[in-house]
Amino acid sequence: MARKTETQNTAKLRIAIINANRCKPKKCNQECRKFCPVVRVGKQCIEVTPASKIAYISEILCIGCGICTKKCPFEAIQIINLPKDLSSDVSHRYGENSFKLHRLPQPRPGVVLSLLGRNGMGKSTAVAILSGKCMPNLGKIDDPPTWKDIIKYYRGSDLQNYFTQLSKGDLRVVVKPQYVDAIAKKSMKKVRDLVFKESSELSDFQKSLIHFLEIEKLYDRNISDLSGGELQRFSILITLLNERDIYIIDEPSSYLDIKQRMNAARLIRERSNDSNYVICVEHDLAVCDYLSDMVCALWGHASAYGVISQPMTVKEGINNYLNGFLPSENMRFRDEAISFHMAQEVDDFNSSLNRYKYPAMKKTLGSFSLTIDPGSFSDSQITVLLGQNGTGKTTFIRILAGLLAPDDDSVQFPKLSVSYKPQMISAKFEGTVEELFMSRIRESYTHPQFIADCVKPMDIDELKSLYVKNLSGGELQRVALVLALGKPADLYLLDEPSAYLDCERRIDAARMIKRFILHSKKAAFVVEHDFVMASYLADRVIVYEGEPGIDSHANTPQHLVQGMNKFLQILDTTFRRDTVNYRPRINKYNSLKDREQKLSGQYFVVDTN
Repeated sequence: MARKTETQNTAKLRIAIINANRCKPKKCNQECRKFCPVVRVGKQCIEVTPASKIAYISEILCIGCGICTKKCPFEAIQIINLPKDLSSDVSHRYGENSFKLHRLPQPRPGVVLSLLGRNGMGKSTAVAILSGKCMPNLGKIDDPPTWKDIIKYYRGSDLQNYFTQLSKGDLRVVVKPQYVDAIAKKSMKKVRDLVFKESSELSDFQKSLIHFLEIEKLYDRNISDLSGGELQRFSILITLLNERDIYIIDEPSSYLDIKQRMNAARLIRERSNDSNYVICVEHDLAVCDYLSDMVCALWGHASAYGVISQPMTVKEGINNYLNGFLPSENMRFRDEAISFHMAQEVDDFNSSLNRYKYPAMKKTLGSFSLTIDPGSFSDSQITVLLGQNGTGKTTFIRILAGLLAPDDDSVQFPKLSVSYKPQMISAKFEGTVEELFMSRIRESYTHPQFIADCVKPMDIDELKSLYVKNLSGGELQRVALVLALGKPADLYLLDEPSAYLDCERRIDAARMIKRFILHSKKAAFVVEHDFVMASYLADRVIVYEGEPGIDSHANTPQHLVQGMNKFLQILDTTFRRDTVNYRPRINKYNSLKDREQKLSGQYFVVDTN
């Protein structure tokens, strides 16, 4: 007998998700089926045949008791109750007991629309649908709809005209991929070959793109030899270089420093006009705020279902997302609101805190020279390193970690035990996440305080049974952070802890780091390019000046406001703070607020009044 599909029960209020990587019917006693009360009364709620690779759960027959989720030895099952208003609003579903997406973003010409939400909520699915790579099946898994059906379903909305043009092939689409590393593997050409592929004559806008993204110096380089930041700038250039009808830009700020993020955001805004669509996915809240006109917030349950909100103004959208409540839908999707109150500065004269000093030093690496001013730091204090890529932030961290020595061997450092999380993380451990923690940080990993401060905020329980080599970039970053903080040390060195994390995970990570350093009375140095996260973490700031890759100067640590003002003055950028949640917001370049703050010398505003 054929199984009933999504459309045969529009009133269904729950979904059953089975993780295909975890479900192993041949290696267990099929506890999910044996203990299911619906199966016990003779109904086929859960089916496992000899040929089945994974189990099947009927969402129509499921009563939501949750017994199968608790009995499954591999934790492969999720039974999730849905808001009833979503039951007839499915845009796409990958298969039975698989992820489904509710609603779609509604792009408009001349409006930069950004998608904001956690990983696993359907942003990539929405991007695939809007780019034409995937047709929305409206939840009809067994009988997918045609373009005519899809256009009829979305009639009366902005998507009707969008899909009508897309189905006819009238829209030229270009997509900047999320993972730019793949570009280097696919192309053996030089940068120059793709820049001048369509025309040898460049317009003024194209020339400005090349200049602001600093591509001229890369012309004669092979694409396969470019670094992560260079690949990101190159992929943004290729995406924006030629006229298209739809620009879809997935995570443009990854690998870029703050200056490069600002330049990329400005160029994306300049490309938007009344005859094209621009859709972005961005996790850096400051950059998302700056480049967007409208925001769609995504909420739901990671890897189970995602819901896309109606478009909101950028301020309203980000603030509603951080608040965890959408007033237009009367929906609360997070228990507590997120705010960014200014960090309380550590008292320099507190006699109970240990203070340490490091001397002036120099380090030469080939043609690159780094000069470091003397400085000091104390326990319960986080020092954030701010500067462009190639100015020596990682070099300084590696010197403090003892992995590099300064040019003068006689330079003396404080004798401290160090824990170091590098910028680039590789998964070499053979075994599960739990085995990794038990072998490296057993004492911390089993300590109740560390579990509360670090393990739970990073949701390590959902990763502990996974093999380290199978983790995604964001999952690996979470494991690396817990591993670094779990090692007993006097000084913690964290290089780009926000890399690969979504916007909410970044906030969780910043809170975790801040709480751990304060409670454990240890010191930390952090390299961070996400300005929201950097300003939340920082008690002191080291500003890097100079020409990247050639000559750089690291200033002595400064108080947060003083250091941020100096750094933003170098970038010719001003920040204000939101009056609701105190998050840093970038002022539009040459706006009234931007000009006022520059005239007053307040590039980084603390007062929200």
